[in-house]
Amino acid sequence: MISNGTFLGNRYEIIEKIGAGGMSDVYRAKDHSLGRDVAIKVLKSEFADDAGFVTKFRAEAQSAAALEHPNIVNIYDVGSEDGLYYIVMEYVEGITLKTYISKKGRLGFNEVLSIAIQVGRGIEAAHNKGIVHRDIKPQNIIISKEGKVKVTDFGIARAATSNTIHADIMGSVHYSSPEQARNGYVTYQSDIYSLGIVMYEMCTGRVPFDGDTTVAVAIQHLQSEMTPPSKIVPDIPVAVEQIIKKATMKSPDRRYASIGDLLSDLKMALVNPNDNFVVIPEIGEVDRTKVITPDEVAQIQKAAAAPVVSEKVNVSAPEPDEDDEDDGVVNPKLDKAITIMGVVVAVVIVLILVYVVGGFLGLWRYVPSGSKSGEDTEVVSEDEGVEVPDLLGMTEEEAKAALKELELGYKKIGEVSSDEYEAGQICQQSHGGETVEKNTTIEVMISNGKGDIQVPDVVGKDLETAITLLRDAGFNYNPTYEFSEDVPQGKIISQSPEAGGSGKEGDLITLVVSQGIESVKIPSLSGMTEKEAKKALENASLKLGNVTKESSDSVASGKVISQDPSSGYADAGSSVNIVISTGPEKTYYSFTEEYDPDDYGVDELYIVLKDGNGNTVATWTVKSAKEVNVGDIETASGKIYIYDNDDHDTLLTGEESVSFDKQ
Repeated sequence: MISNGTFLGNRYEIIEKIGAGGMSDVYRAKDHSLGRDVAIKVLKSEFADDAGFVTKFRAEAQSAAALEHPNIVNIYDVGSEDGLYYIVMEYVEGITLKTYISKKGRLGFNEVLSIAIQVGRGIEAAHNKGIVHRDIKPQNIIISKEGKVKVTDFGIARAATSNTIHADIMGSVHYSSPEQARNGYVTYQSDIYSLGIVMYEMCTGRVPFDGDTTVAVAIQHLQSEMTPPSKIVPDIPVAVEQIIKKATMKSPDRRYASIGDLLSDLKMALVNPNDNFVVIPEIGEVDRTKVITPDEVAQIQKAAAAPVVSEKVNVSAPEPDEDDEDDGVVNPKLDKAITIMGVVVAVVIVLILVYVVGGFLGLWRYVPSGSKSGEDTEVVSEDEGVEVPDLLGMTEEEAKAALKELELGYKKIGEVSSDEYEAGQICQQSHGGETVEKNTTIEVMISNGKGDIQVPDVVGKDLETAITLLRDAGFNYNPTYEFSEDVPQGKIISQSPEAGGSGKEGDLITLVVSQGIESVKIPSLSGMTEKEAKKALENASLKLGNVTKESSDSVASGKVISQDPSSGYADAGSSVNIVISTGPEKTYYSFTEEYDPDDYGVDELYIVLKDGNGNTVATWTVKSAKEVNVGDIETASGKIYIYDNDDHDTLLTGEESVSFDKQ
């Protein structure tokens, strides 16, 4: 535990603990470099010991650090020290929206709109940078003493949901979108759904879905209709209720297309709260009730590695939104599926719970071939690695046999159209050609034949434009993120399937979105040799820049005295300049004097100069009057000896002490 007075990074002095969550403890600290108070989130030990989680946690925090907006709690720094990993953020003196709602019971409608607009502006700034929050909830919204609303924890939720099951998850599930609960996919519309739930809670004083477990709440998001706010608060303005309704549609396509569209309606509601101007798209066939397929059931059975405590839940898939023309009628396919599985309903209930929990935690996501993620790889043993075979073009049976022989698992993610592969053949796979550990699950997509819609080219476009083009063409989308030195942040690096091919309506197009140039922590090089410094920089994805040398009384010769930049973060591949010590500075002296043999009554003089240590510095033979001199003497005084010839036969003068001049 960190105590008051502790320094982090030789800069941040811990003043007091101000909060705690499932992942981290929060402290108020003094930034002595800039003379301001900051908030520091310190990862708890169970997460700090997970190297994979720490890497993603720091990368996401660094990405979020690029956000600067009045309605966002800004991130200033990310660091580590003695096994502690921390994020330095703007310190906001105030309370969370959750606490504020608890104190007031419910908020006035103008106040609801004002808070929602400020939160929406913060979310919009993040979306414009290609960042999805993933965990919008009142606990992550702070109201300052001045009334300013700020959203916190941008980027951190991605690291949490990708790698851990944390204690905050019960709080988060009340605000999670159906797609998060179903399969872990999140888009801009997921943040819009969560904000809609937050608005519902501000208006009514309670969340629309609640239960004793996360599973119970998640299933309600998937299949239950929320009680209209007007049933709880009869005087709610019609515009406010309709905005909440549209923002919380179970189908992302029926929600607001962007946070900007939601902000427009929120602002209009401030002026015309009782006008019914909100337009909710009609339901489409793709949004109707879906049935869990036998393949999915088989995969759920395979994934169930441990017993799960069953709870009584409705095992039907999500019902349509409440203005579906078939609302209240059981889907025929669902009815048939329930009949067929009736004899094993108890088993199915347990398996559905596993599926929903796994989906909510992001465990069932598809990783396209070539992906660098590796987050979904299931490593069960530490046996020697095996090379994943090329499964493209194989049938499911052929692929299963090939993988079984190598002791690898098989998992079908779904189906997608393909111009290259016939229906029933594998057209996409994870880990193709990579070396993985035995028992790793290889995920595949199966071709359902050629499509009839041309895939648009979205490479180089910003994410919002790309999504609009894909949706207009009838495709779904899945944004993933990578650092890039060549593609600006927020632009599309690549897409799969590629442009020009054909697909079917509802096909998933995976987008790789640029996070810009990767930001890496600059290592401290102090006291290293030049060779050691170069190696440390290479390990940090940096390069050694200019090397200069200076004397130093405190740093040993050959060691690094200083570096530029000295600390913080820099773009991967950038250079760091260093200064190498040449040891303590030396003072040099010189000696100059004129001699004439006539002054001594001889034909020539032989002169010997010794330094203060008795070492001969120079000798001269003088046959006529001349000036003799020598430089670079390392002592301040010495002695002169004058002989009549170079055999030293006669010492013409006694030992003569002399002082040297500073050079």
